[in-house]
Amino acid sequence: MAIYFNWDSVESFDIQENKIRKVIKNLLRINFLRLGEINYIFCSDEYLLEINKNFLSHDYYTDVITFDYKEGRLVSGDVYISLDTVRENGRLFGDSFEIEILRVIFHGFLHLIGYDDKDMNSKAIMTLMEDRLLEKYASLN
Repeated sequence: MAIYFNWDSVESFDIQENKIRKVIKNLLRINFLRLGEINYIFCSDEYLLEINKNFLSHDYYTDVITFDYKEGRLVSGDVYISLDTVRENGRLFGDSFEIEILRVIFHGFLHLIGYDDKDMNSKAIMTLMEDRLLEKYASLN
């Protein structure tokens, strides 16, 4: 199957899609999982706020919402990412847009394979995994 990158009502940006795919496929392989279809949808704060309200009954902005369609060992899902919030978080945390967008892309993928960030311990584990995926991404040519 495949990993797709889509832009909805926002300006596209350069992203090294093949490097991201390699990192994701490697993590799937070492976890004995298979790739179904993963869609990354880059959007605005307002677009993601509407999804948050309509599907999760939350009335606040967020950087990422993941819809998991995993069946057994076949990983599929939709990952919506607000570019507005990613840019703001990058400024807040002192990271470049590239680092922050990669972190959120990997964060959404980690949700698809079963990681969560509901408490401090699971959040720390997820951040550690994001850091490892960023390192793996940086090591690829």
